[in-house]
Amino acid sequence: MTNRDIDATIMQMVVERWQKTAMIVAKSEEALRKAGVEASWEEIAERIAVLASQGDIENQGDLSLWRNSEVRLPQAPEGPP
Repeated sequence: MTNRDIDATIMQMVVERWQKTAMIVAKSEEALRKAGVEASWEEIAERIAVLASQGDIENQGDLSLWRNSEVRLPQAPEGPP
């Protein structure tokens, strides 16, 4: 298992609308397990925090509180065309 495997799986789960971090952690763990990759929920949550810090995903709330935070794909800035 590499961080790249985990990151790629997380990015497949994140969409353009806000979703609870806990949901992304659970869905990612299930997809990784089905692919034969073992990763703990904590490892996945750490990678979500890294992806958010890099700007690959957006977050709102404290990411360490999985049920009280949300993530989504970055949104294009709103403004005139």
